[in-house]
Amino acid sequence: MKRSLITTLIIGVAVALVVGALHATRPIAGFETAAAQFVSNYASATRIVGEKWHYVFILLIALGVAWIALSNVPRWSTRLLFGFLFIELLGLSWVCSLYRVFFQPIPSIFALVFAVVAAEGWAAFLRRNRSHLARTFFANRLSKKEFRRLSNGTIPFDAQPKAYEVSVAVCNIGNKRGFAEDSEPAVFAETMAKFIRETAGRLVEGGAYLQAADGEGVVAIFGFPNSNTDHAEAAVRVVLDLIKNFRTRRQDNGETFSNWDIHVGISSGAMIAGALKDNERPILLASGEPIELARRFCAMNHYYGSSLLIDTPTFDRVNETIVARPIDFVSGMNSHDRIEIYEPLWLAAEARPEQIARRDSFWSGVVLYREKRWAEAYAEFQKARESEAEVDPPLQFYLRRVEPLVLQLTESSLE
Repeated sequence: MKRSLITTLIIGVAVALVVGALHATRPIAGFETAAAQFVSNYASATRIVGEKWHYVFILLIALGVAWIALSNVPRWSTRLLFGFLFIELLGLSWVCSLYRVFFQPIPSIFALVFAVVAAEGWAAFLRRNRSHLARTFFANRLSKKEFRRLSNGTIPFDAQPKAYEVSVAVCNIGNKRGFAEDSEPAVFAETMAKFIRETAGRLVEGGAYLQAADGEGVVAIFGFPNSNTDHAEAAVRVVLDLIKNFRTRRQDNGETFSNWDIHVGISSGAMIAGALKDNERPILLASGEPIELARRFCAMNHYYGSSLLIDTPTFDRVNETIVARPIDFVSGMNSHDRIEIYEPLWLAAEARPEQIARRDSFWSGVVLYREKRWAEAYAEFQKARESEAEVDPPLQFYLRRVEPLVLQLTESSLE
């Protein structure tokens, strides 16, 4: 807003000075004479609009036209409006002549035309600059839809470093290190390439900015460069769908990574992003705690047996639309910080009542476990079982923790 106002003032004042000088030094006298003969009867006029009023009209028209031309109003609408203004200036001169008042419309018309040309020229320059900026930093990192919106200015982006509220998703193959050790390099490379291509594609189509896609996994940022308030929900929804699709395709033995699972970590918070222009090739800096935490949560899935872990800020944003359960407390970026992590399970709209009941039992079991009420926690965890055939790694994780404690408690009571 501030930049648009400054640009409007610069263009408006510059046009007013140019047109005012042309009017004062008479290079456009021929146009003014022709207009006086065509539109208004100068000879019969008893009053003439003073020179000072002409300069006021020139400045106001130049500023108004520049402001409208630089706004986000569709170009065809602004041109139609300027056409009406052109006709109205001629009409005003004619109406004034009916009352024997002479108003010279040419200076105001020149201000209108010059302001339109200057403003649209500046807008075209910005579009080319914005298009170059978009290609440099965002080519192949956004969906085609988001890239078009960024290029045409629908999504504003300032290359200057600033803070963004985002949700970061980090995806990787579960037990990737063991897979790399047990597989031939060519097989591992083929698996990673397939995983990166398909995972990155789904995240980008879901509205994310692809920050990295390499041998260390895929990093996608939701809420950048298009700032929105539902970035956390968008991230969790896309990842849950990604995991569901991945597990479905694992059943096909023809898949290269059919025996491997996907691990994802999501963290929400503030991130600094901006262009680094000191290098020979400009690069986009994206740095912040959510990226580091998402990487940690992604790796922690191996410890708990989960596929997706999110932090408390993310859970707070999605708990009404996503069914999740608490997993554990972990240390934050600082050793004294404690972060509770959660495992999203289903979309709330798709979850069945029995699934909600098992989630609630698991939640109660975790709370009781933290309160060291081992027997009650064990009973709640047993209620959270779906069936003997179904495998629930996080539930098994807590059962392995609590069973020895319950056994010890039982032996102590017998003694």
